[in-house]
Formats: sequence, C-alpha cells, structure tokens
Amino acid sequence: MVSEADDNLPISALQHWLFCPRQCALIHVERLWAENALTAEGRILHTRADAGGRERRGALRTLRGVQLGSRRLGLHGVADVVEMHGAVPCPVEYKRGRPKPHRADEVQLCAQAICLEEMLGRDVPEGALFFGQTRRRQRIVFDAGLRCLTERVVMEARAALGAGALPPPVEDQRKCRACSLATLCRPERMRTTPRTATWLARGVASDAVPE
Repeated sequence: MVSEADDNLPISALQHWLFCPRQCALIHVERLWAENALTAEGRILHTRADAGGRERRGALRTLRGVQLGSRRLGLHGVADVVEMHGAVPCPVEYKRGRPKPHRADEVQLCAQAICLEEMLGRDVPEGALFFGQTRRRQRIVFDAGLRCLTERVVMEARAALGAGALPPPVEDQRKCRACSLATLCRPERMRTTPRTATWLARGVASDAVPE
C-alpha cells in the first residue's frame, strides 16, 4: 500500500514514460516544459473538458474535469470526461492526433479507470479515446493484460522518477520531431563526446606528465 505522502505520481507521467522516458524525466523531475504547434492544438482540444461542469442527456450524465486519485497505486490526475451510464462510469480521454502504434494512451486511460474503481467502489469495464484528427472514438476494454501493463508502468515510472536521474536520449527521429521539448533535450548533443570533456581530459593528462 502506498502511503498518502507518497501519492505524488501524476497519471500523465505514465503516458510520458511510455512515449519517452527522457521526456518524462524532463517534465516531472527537471520541471521543464515547452509548447509547440502539436501541444497547443491539444491544449485547445482540452479547453472545454478542463473547464469542468456536468450535463445530462436522458440517462447519460457527463462530468468534465474530474479529479482522480488512487491511494493503492499512489496516483492522482484529472479525467477529461467521465460519462455515467446509469451507475457505471466510463472515462473518456481526448487526444489531438490519431490512434498510435504504442499503448501509452491506453495505459493513461486505464489508470483513470483504476482510480475511479477505487473512488467509487464500482467496476469500470471500458473507456474511450477520442482523437481530434479522425473525430472518432476508440473503445478501450480494460482487460487483465492492460491492467497488468498499467500497474507495471506505474512501478517503473515511480522508481525512475524517484531516482531523479535523466535517462539517455533514444534514437527515434519521428518522436523527437514531434516532441515540444526537443530543444531542451538536445539529444544530438548526447550522441558525441562534448568538446569540454575532451579539453578537460587533455588538461588532466598534461598535469600528470612528470617534469
């Protein structure tokens, strides 16, 4: 059981961790952030949900900007939307682009479901991802495999962020081009030995030569 004092891992960190561990550490350890066109579009897409509020259409209740937390996993965050189908909650996460080849978005959504289950004492069997580019929903079933993956990512991310280390850059030009933190990360600088290190090494070597 994670104590209340340890409840400091944002749900968003799970998505960042699976996308790129270095990006995750830059955001959640170094506290760095920068915006580009992609993040700005995502922020605009979330504007209505972030404003909070609720509405009802027949038997469907829609809650926006719902605060979430799990003491068991030590998570906290905000669900864009939680739809109440009767007494059954269904989290809905808004994404700017389209469905991705990795499962980062699914893990983020599953973590929201786990929080809802703990808070409400009800099973949350499925949720949905809404993609801005396609204007379509993708139904996500919270099966045993996705739940196990989500809990494993929680442990991995917490351990890595708790260590406070900045992971090395990963060779993935497509991800780097899309990342708003590329100029702060500067992965190309990490692929070669900095000139200052070479200069220092030469200085140490020259001092070691006996007269």
